Amino acid sequence: MNLLEKCKLVYHILRWRFTWNKRDLDFFPKGVDNPKFLTSRAAAGLIPDGASVFSCGIAGNARCSAFFWSIREHFQKTGHPRGLTWVNVAAQGGRGKVPGTLEEIAFPGLITRYISGHLETVKALLNLGDAGKVELHTMPQGVMTQWLEARSKGEKTYRSQVGVGTFMDPRVGNGGAVTPHPETHWVQADGDALLYTLPDIDFVLINAPYADAEGNIYFHHAATITENIHAVKAAKANGGKVMVTVSKVITKDVARISVPASSVDYIAVHPLNEQTVSVRQYRYWPMFTPESRENVYEAEERLHFINTFLKITPVRKGADLALDRLGAHVFAQVVPAGSMVNIGVGHPEQVARCLTESGLDRNFLFTTEAGAYGGLPVPGIFFGAAINPKKLIPSTDMFRLYAQKLGTCVLGFLQVDEYGNVNSSKRGPKCIDYVGPGGFPDISTYAQTVIFVGSWMANAHYIIDGDHLTLEKPGTPKFCKEVDEITFSAEQALKRGQNVYYVTHVGVFKLTSRGLELWKVMPGIDVKKDILNACPPKIHLPEGVHEEEVPVEIVAGH
Repeated sequence: MNLLEKCKLVYHILRWRFTWNKRDLDFFPKGVDNPKFLTSRAAAGLIPDGASVFSCGIAGNARCSAFFWSIREHFQKTGHPRGLTWVNVAAQGGRGKVPGTLEEIAFPGLITRYISGHLETVKALLNLGDAGKVELHTMPQGVMTQWLEARSKGEKTYRSQVGVGTFMDPRVGNGGAVTPHPETHWVQADGDALLYTLPDIDFVLINAPYADAEGNIYFHHAATITENIHAVKAAKANGGKVMVTVSKVITKDVARISVPASSVDYIAVHPLNEQTVSVRQYRYWPMFTPESRENVYEAEERLHFINTFLKITPVRKGADLALDRLGAHVFAQVVPAGSMVNIGVGHPEQVARCLTESGLDRNFLFTTEAGAYGGLPVPGIFFGAAINPKKLIPSTDMFRLYAQKLGTCVLGFLQVDEYGNVNSSKRGPKCIDYVGPGGFPDISTYAQTVIFVGSWMANAHYIIDGDHLTLEKPGTPKFCKEVDEITFSAEQALKRGQNVYYVTHVGVFKLTSRGLELWKVMPGIDVKKDILNACPPKIHLPEGVHEEEVPVEIVAGH
């Protein structure tokens, strides 16, 4: 990427930064005579006290910003709506930094109960949880999307083996309650499965690209579809209302209608809506749509530059770069060509980048839980979208495909214990430390091969010398006797016959019936000093193999 292209991207970022609060909540489209249409500000006044509200979107994609701003302003002016139960599947916060997210409505009294698959980004609500002013719950994203489909068919619960043996299982953990003493428990044990329930939906909020004057909704030129379609159906099955914010009114195109006008109650046109974070819908980026034929490597480089400039994606070098390359090396070694793949956030994103740089990405079908099928999943603020996706499908349908066909997932971790259990959802004892499981439990349940990639120790210092990596200064081990919260159950994985690998700076471990077995070691690492004696859990060597005989992988310097 040349200097001119970098300057254009910097200009794009700065323009977004200095206009990210810009909005027109009183906009009404000229020439439209349809009672379904109203202003964003008027829409907020229709939500009554005590309602259950469901908002769609993932990360920076299809944020319902116009509705969030309007509800906040209405509450500040009138004190209503109050006592809302708010539900969403994927992350919709801004970590207290970016406006136009769900954090806009994190006021005491406005929301009193919050249920989400991913809580880490809604810092304002987590703080209210610590203050005892909001009841917080979490559950797997895939389960939530499947519940929507079940509810649209008149069923109140969704039965699944996802979450069995994890903290979601009341026999093991808290059943998804993040704050103590919840008023309602939404997960129940049911033999070899769990029964999941969510509140019936009174209002569903969606951000879609376009509507026509009749009230039909269109998703073409969107970056993701997420759970829009099934949330609408679930709301209608309960007599709920559907509110859609769109960027523009277009001419009716029967072939492209995504949600019929008969399923839509209210439409607010907000011309400044985004396709994805920093990208206004009226100047959408084709790279995120199925019509795109962009050079995937050049597009990935541009997005990587943006994430790096914003300090969303750390610049990987030294030992971390070696870790990501080792992850890509293991992936190439154990994953059959043609496999359907899901990539998680953090180090897994960089593993995908290494695969792309080596050209190996062409051999696999990458997907995202948001519904991007094919193409290359994108990281950071654009997470959930993909470059040149073959098609965009509802997240409900994607999780159903995962249950049938998911070959491999690459996921991160916070902790691993000696049994192979993984914690990826809880960083500390307070709500503000909570991450949530996201789609991790569903994806790690369905995948035939699970590859975890993460640090061997926190705050350790390594030295790279050619092809050798040396642990110069140990840190706090990420591998422990017992994880703080089980997000992935090794016992259940063994029952399912999954292949599970744990890739770290010092080497690769494999899940066996004995526990963690050292499978490969980075060159330069002393097996006894840096691995066997360096962490609390017992690490097993392969049967009949001595310390000096563990296979060595030479990837650090390449």
